[in-house]
Amino acid sequence: MIERYTLPEMQELWSEQTKFETWLAVEIYACEAWAEKGAVPKEAVEEIRQKARVDVPRIEELDLQTHHDVVAFTMQIAETVGEASKWVHYGLTSNDVVDTAQNIRLVKAADLILRKLDDNIAILRRKALEYKMTPCMGRTHGIHAEPTTFGLKCLLWHEEMLRNKKRIEAARETIRVGKISGAVGTYSQVTPEIEADICKRAGLEPCSVSTQVVQRDRHAEFISALAILGATIEKIAVELRHLQRTEVLEVEEPFAKGQKGSSAMPHKRNPVRCENITGLARVLRANAMAAYDNVALWHERDISHSSAERVILPDSTTAAHFMLHRLNFILDGLLVYPENMQRNLNLTQGLIFSQHVLIALVNKGLLREEAYQIVQRCAMESWKTREPLKDLLLADADGKKHLTAGEIDGIMQVEKYIRHVDEVFERCEVK
Repeated sequence: MIERYTLPEMQELWSEQTKFETWLAVEIYACEAWAEKGAVPKEAVEEIRQKARVDVPRIEELDLQTHHDVVAFTMQIAETVGEASKWVHYGLTSNDVVDTAQNIRLVKAADLILRKLDDNIAILRRKALEYKMTPCMGRTHGIHAEPTTFGLKCLLWHEEMLRNKKRIEAARETIRVGKISGAVGTYSQVTPEIEADICKRAGLEPCSVSTQVVQRDRHAEFISALAILGATIEKIAVELRHLQRTEVLEVEEPFAKGQKGSSAMPHKRNPVRCENITGLARVLRANAMAAYDNVALWHERDISHSSAERVILPDSTTAAHFMLHRLNFILDGLLVYPENMQRNLNLTQGLIFSQHVLIALVNKGLLREEAYQIVQRCAMESWKTREPLKDLLLADADGKKHLTAGEIDGIMQVEKYIRHVDEVFERCEVK
């Protein structure tokens, strides 16, 4: 089993080549929109469409002179187009192009992430059904609590990923906007009609109101949705890491042929993939903080957001995409050990049935506090001596007055704890 993660689509999406090609696409959309109104000759638009080519090294060379990437870009395009280039950037300001093009790419990034998320949801659904009635130990505070099933764990993750999908879809719509409204958003050189035409060609909706930039609460929502997705991925990874601990060993992430767990200890099989995505979740959360800080710009626009976005937008989308890919690999090839789950259910000599014993004593007529004292007294003795709770209850002066061996055996049944699992799956519409 070999895990390969290449980034052809996401890598290409955030490349300088694609960035400038998307800028060029917006410029051509603008020329086409103006041509429809008769402001730009249609033959000039055709010439621009045929001749315009992006040359990244040349743009970078010009940028060293101009210290303005959009100007360098338009100069390089002019070099390839010639006379008709006078219509490129006609009536536009830099961020009409930059922000609109950036959101085109963010929508595409969201689509790539959503495809990975759909794969994840399908895997979790399959695992939930496969292990639906596989009993395992439920833990609170890291301590054995009561039985659950491994399928319920997977179902819980499945439902959370469905919520993540809704959040990312909603954030995709929030970011699926463009703005061609000029220097301060008042359409001094263009019209709302031109803006609507350009946005339609780009697959976007025009902002209802803007300044020189698309408002950054939109980007903050998008990055926040990715950070929440990352938190869910981390949640799953942390659970799997705990379940892979040697003392527990209920599951294990895939261990490839030829893989090495340690340079010093040949026996090691570490949950390194889960640890890896746990760490990346921290990056997504940190990036969300930068996105929040970008919301507050001076007046109608400053440039403080731009430098941060050059890092956080490609990094967050790429990290989220990679984390889902890696999690899908882990879950799809997850090694599950039901026999170890059963071993751990038996580990505490019946202590996990304490609540059912408590309720049984209450049903016998005891006050809850009286029943609690009997069960806790026997449970604490069991913790200390490792004797079965059943034996201690039958040896306890108060316990044996109210419960027989047969009644205790009837109480200490794992099946009683998982009898409503089918109903939970039906409620989640997973069957």
